[in-house]
Parts: sequence; structure tokens; C-alpha cells
Amino acid sequence: MKRFDCGSLVPGCSFHASAEDEAEVVRRSVEHMRTTHGETIIRENMVENIKARIKDEEKA
Repeated sequence: MKRFDCGSLVPGCSFHASAEDEAEVVRRSVEHMRTTHGETIIRENMVENIKARIKDEEKA
């Protein structure tokens, strides 16, 4: 599983997205940026910043 924690990009945000593949994590994270943080234009550098912060999720 891959995981993105929004708080690593937007301080104070507790949202996280998890999925089997990076593309789905990015899709969910971009949707979150639009709906929660009011980002109307998602630039390439935003996607790159999200990708750089995706980690492998530890198995519980």
C-alpha cells in the first residue's frame, strides 16, 4: 500500500490517501486539494510534490 499524508504538504491537515498504486493515491490527493484546500488549478509541481511525499504504508 502507498500512502500520502496531506499534512506533509499542508501543515495541520490530517487527510491521508492510501491505495495499492501511486496513481490512485495521486488522484485521491488531487481531489482532496480541490475540494478541501480550494485549489482550482493543479500544476505539475503540485503533483510532483505529492509524489515525492508518498510512502510505503507499514503493514499492521
